[in-house]
Amino acid sequence: MPHYLLAVHTSDDPPSDHEPSPEERQAGFRTLVEVEDDMQVTGTWVFSGGLTGPDDATVLRRDSGRLVTTDGPFAESKEHIAGFYVIEAADLDEALGWADRVTSCLGVPIEVRPFAATGDLRSQRGPDA
Repeated sequence: MPHYLLAVHTSDDPPSDHEPSPEERQAGFRTLVEVEDDMQVTGTWVFSGGLTGPDDATVLRRDSGRLVTTDGPFAESKEHIAGFYVIEAADLDEALGWADRVTSCLGVPIEVRPFAATGDLRSQRGPDA
Protein backbone atom coordinates (compact mmCIF):
# COMPACT_ATOMS: atom_id res chain seq x y z
CA MET A 1 0.00 0.00 0.00
CA PRO A 2 1.33 3.51 -0.80
CA HIS A 3 2.65 5.83 1.90
CA TYR A 4 1.70 9.51 2.17
CA LEU A 5 3.13 12.46 4.07
CA LEU A 6 0.59 14.70 5.79
CA ALA A 7 2.62 17.84 6.50
CA VAL A 8 1.05 20.10 9.12
CA HIS A 9 1.73 23.75 8.26
CA THR A 10 1.57 26.68 10.63
CA SER A 11 2.22 30.38 10.28
CA ASP A 12 4.01 33.04 12.26
CA ASP A 13 1.15 35.39 11.38
CA PRO A 14 -2.09 35.03 13.36
CA PRO A 15 -5.12 33.94 11.32
CA SER A 16 -7.01 36.87 9.89
CA ASP A 17 -10.51 35.54 10.42
CA HIS A 18 -10.53 33.83 13.83
CA GLU A 19 -7.99 33.12 16.54
CA PRO A 20 -9.19 30.03 18.46
CA SER A 21 -9.77 30.41 22.16
CA PRO A 22 -7.82 28.16 24.57
CA GLU A 23 -10.99 26.07 25.00
CA GLU A 24 -11.41 25.67 21.22
CA ARG A 25 -7.76 24.74 20.88
CA GLN A 26 -8.07 22.07 23.62
CA ALA A 27 -11.21 20.66 21.98
CA GLY A 28 -9.34 20.43 18.67
CA PHE A 29 -6.46 18.57 20.28
CA ARG A 30 -8.85 16.16 22.02
CA THR A 31 -10.46 15.42 18.65
CA LEU A 32 -7.02 15.02 17.09
CA VAL A 33 -6.19 12.33 19.66
CA GLU A 34 -9.32 10.48 18.48
CA VAL A 35 -8.17 10.78 14.84
CA GLU A 36 -4.73 9.45 15.77
CA ASP A 37 -6.36 6.56 17.64
CA ASP A 38 -8.44 5.79 14.52
CA MET A 39 -5.28 5.87 12.39
CA GLN A 40 -3.65 3.31 14.67
CA VAL A 41 -6.71 1.05 14.91
CA THR A 42 -7.14 0.96 11.11
CA GLY A 43 -3.42 0.33 10.47
CA THR A 44 -3.09 3.66 8.65
CA TRP A 45 -0.61 5.28 11.05
CA VAL A 46 3.06 4.62 10.30
CA PHE A 47 4.86 7.46 12.10
CA SER A 48 4.23 11.02 13.23
CA GLY A 49 6.05 13.81 14.99
CA GLY A 50 5.94 17.44 15.94
CA LEU A 51 8.81 19.74 15.05
CA THR A 52 10.39 22.63 16.90
CA GLY A 53 10.28 26.05 15.25
CA PRO A 54 12.23 26.86 12.09
CA ASP A 55 14.73 28.93 14.07
CA ASP A 56 16.05 25.63 15.47
CA ALA A 57 16.87 24.32 11.97
CA THR A 58 20.40 23.79 10.68
CA VAL A 59 20.86 23.61 6.91
CA LEU A 60 23.77 21.70 5.38
CA ARG A 61 24.92 22.12 1.81
CA ARG A 62 28.03 21.54 -0.25
CA ASP A 63 29.75 24.51 -1.88
CA SER A 64 32.67 23.58 -4.15
CA GLY A 65 33.07 20.34 -2.20
CA ARG A 66 33.18 22.14 1.18
CA LEU A 67 30.48 21.55 3.79
CA VAL A 68 28.67 24.76 4.76
CA THR A 69 26.17 24.90 7.62
CA THR A 70 23.79 27.76 8.32
CA ASP A 71 21.29 28.39 11.09
CA GLY A 72 17.59 28.74 10.47
CA PRO A 73 15.22 27.51 7.82
CA PHE A 74 16.21 26.66 4.26
CA ALA A 75 13.89 29.34 2.87
CA GLU A 76 12.58 32.53 4.43
CA SER A 77 8.86 32.04 4.96
CA LYS A 78 6.16 32.97 7.41
CA GLU A 79 4.61 29.52 6.99
CA HIS A 80 6.51 26.38 8.01
CA ILE A 81 6.03 22.71 8.77
CA ALA A 82 5.09 22.22 12.42
CA GLY A 83 4.71 18.44 12.32
CA PHE A 84 3.80 15.51 10.14
CA TYR A 85 2.20 12.12 9.79
CA VAL A 86 3.41 9.29 7.60
CA ILE A 87 0.41 7.15 6.78
CA GLU A 88 -0.35 4.10 4.66
CA ALA A 89 -3.46 4.50 2.52
CA ALA A 90 -5.02 2.63 -0.39
CA ASP A 91 -4.95 5.72 -2.60
CA LEU A 92 -4.78 9.51 -2.65
CA ASP A 93 -8.50 9.87 -1.89
CA GLU A 94 -8.11 7.91 1.34
CA ALA A 95 -5.04 9.98 2.30
CA LEU A 96 -6.99 13.19 1.60
CA GLY A 97 -9.76 11.93 3.89
CA TRP A 98 -7.30 11.55 6.76
CA ALA A 99 -5.82 14.97 6.03
CA ASP A 100 -9.32 16.47 6.11
CA ARG A 101 -9.84 15.04 9.58
CA VAL A 102 -6.50 16.44 10.81
CA THR A 103 -7.06 19.92 9.36
CA SER A 104 -10.55 19.97 10.87
CA CYS A 105 -8.99 19.48 14.31
CA LEU A 106 -6.11 21.92 13.95
CA GLY A 107 -7.51 24.56 11.62
CA VAL A 108 -4.21 24.81 9.72
CA PRO A 109 -3.26 23.70 6.19
CA ILE A 110 -2.24 20.08 5.64
CA GLU A 111 -0.12 19.25 2.61
CA VAL A 112 -0.54 15.69 1.29
CA ARG A 113 2.27 14.18 -0.75
CA PRO A 114 2.79 10.59 -1.85
CA PHE A 115 6.20 9.07 -1.23
CA ALA A 116 8.15 8.24 -4.37
CA ALA A 117 9.95 5.58 -2.34
CA THR A 118 9.98 4.39 1.26
CA GLY A 119 12.34 2.34 3.32
CA ASP A 120 15.63 1.03 2.02
CA LEU A 121 16.17 2.48 -1.46
CA ARG A 122 18.64 -0.27 -2.33
CA SER A 123 15.93 -2.91 -1.95
CA GLN A 124 13.54 -0.90 -4.14
CA ARG A 125 15.94 -0.73 -7.09
CA GLY A 126 15.64 -4.45 -7.63
CA PRO A 127 18.27 -7.13 -8.17
CA ASP A 128 19.49 -5.71 -11.53
CA ALA A 129 20.35 -2.26 -10.16
